[in-house]
Amino acid sequence: MSNESIGHGKVVYITYSVLGEEGQVMGQQDMPTGYVHGAGSGLFEAVERALEGRQVGDQVSADVTPEEGFGQSDPNLVIVDEIDNTPPTIRYVGAEAELQNDAGDMLTFRVVNIADGKITLDGNHPLAGRTATVVATVVSIRNATQEEMSTGFPAEQGPPTRH
Repeated sequence: MSNESIGHGKVVYITYSVLGEEGQVMGQQDMPTGYVHGAGSGLFEAVERALEGRQVGDQVSADVTPEEGFGQSDPNLVIVDEIDNTPPTIRYVGAEAELQNDAGDMLTFRVVNIADGKITLDGNHPLAGRTATVVATVVSIRNATQEEMSTGFPAEQGPPTRH
């Protein structure tokens, strides 16, 4: 086993969980995912700071504030309507619906509340406005190539696609 430490210019593969404020799992990645440390990969800065100097097998925990992570909640992305105005297929808390905004973009809204004949849909990320905790385990570390340094991502993985 290598005793390399994470630092600038290293390709790092991690597995991780994203926890909400009450410790509930909000997301999990069990297949190792990679980034290039210090190359602007988009990994939350708090997580990258926590991984600095760590080695394969180490586990870190980092709190990610709304400003560093999922942003503040946008009240313009919360819709309250009469429940009779919504399709029966989404009339339960946790249901998701794709809605188109005025600009033509498709947004995913979650049903977050149903009460008194009203339904509330929220298009914000579930962790918007909240501090999340990311728990990451280091799976592997190696030196990055020049190309990987310029993209911020391992060559074998490539940058994430944006939809």
